[in-house]
Order: sequence, then structure tokens, then C-alpha cells
Amino acid sequence: MSLTLIYDLGLATAETIYMVVISTLGAVMLGLPLGTLLFLSKRVKPHPGLARFLSAIINISRSIPFIILLVALIPLTRLIVGSSIGIHAAIVPLIIGATPFFARLVDNVYQHLPEGLIETGFSMGTSTWQMIRHILFPEALSPLIQAITVTAITLVNYSAMAGTVGGGGLGDLAIRYGYQRFDAKVMIATIIILIIIVQLIQMIGDKWSHKGN
Repeated sequence: MSLTLIYDLGLATAETIYMVVISTLGAVMLGLPLGTLLFLSKRVKPHPGLARFLSAIINISRSIPFIILLVALIPLTRLIVGSSIGIHAAIVPLIIGATPFFARLVDNVYQHLPEGLIETGFSMGTSTWQMIRHILFPEALSPLIQAITVTAITLVNYSAMAGTVGGGGLGDLAIRYGYQRFDAKVMIATIIILIIIVQLIQMIGDKWSHKGN
């Protein structure tokens, strides 16, 4: 394997990590309040209409295959970053694709909290914000970290798919060298690197979730 190819592998790995980190942060920033609002509208401050609407939006968004979402969002991506190719362009659909996925995980995490927590909070006279800050978040911290971990791993897969349409990263490298040039070494190398990235994310997530217990 030439030095140029080794450099390309290193650069593609850095691009993939960058995309995954930024898109995970974006998905958490958007998905956490969305999932929390969905749970609140079902259990804390019941609002059936809002709950059905949010649930429908999340379910419909999650039903769209990511590769189709990539193409469908090209106009929006161009509007936001000025281009439809490259790692910055890929981050837009990555965030939009992962947000409803993470929001559903957040709602599921809250659903598995002990039944008495909400009643206890209300009996203490807490407001909705106090309920979120002092009861829901602390009690759900460990499983929420696991949900972030699952989302980050999913985004590793999404980022590889983004490479098929010029999104950069390891997926793009695998297409250009491993597929178009029939270079099996590059294909195997990208697979190994992706496996290592996923294992590292899982190890970090497990470590942080144990600290949150």
C-alpha cells in the first residue's frame, strides 16, 4: 500500500470521525428536546393531539431510507452549506436523518422509568421544567448515554452511505478505490477501520453510562 493511499485512508478516517461527532451533537441537540416533548405530551402534561402529531412526524421521518433522504435533501443542503458534496454537505442529512431516530430512543428511555417518579414529582409541587431537570434527566442519564452511543454508531453507517454520493469519508474512499478500481485492500482496510471506530464508540459509551449510574 503506497504512502499516498495510507494518507488518503488517514484523511478519510478523520473526515468520518468529524462527520459522526458533529452530526451526533446535532442529533442530540434536536432529538433530546423533541423526544422529551413527546414524552411530556403523553405522560406529564397529557396532550393527545400533540403526542399523536409528534409521534407521526418521528415515525414518518424514520421510515425514509437514508440513501433516499440524502438525495431528497440536496436542495436544502445546497441552501445551507452552498454545496451538495463534501463532508459539510453530508452533515446536514446526517443530522436530519438521526434526529427522529434519537428522539424515539429518548422517548423509550423515559417510558421505562419507574411509574412512581412522575407522581412523586407532582406531589412535591414541581413545575414541568423542574420535573425534567431534577427527575427525568438524572434518572435517565445512563440509558440516555447508551441511546447517544447507539445513535453515534448508526451515524457511522450513515456516513459510509453518504460517501456513495460524494459525502467524503471512508465510504467515499471505499467507492473510489475499493469499488471503482477493484482494490480489495482498500475495501478491507476501510471495513477494519469502521469496525474499530464502532468498537471505540461502544467502549466510550459503556464507560460513560456506568459513570452515570
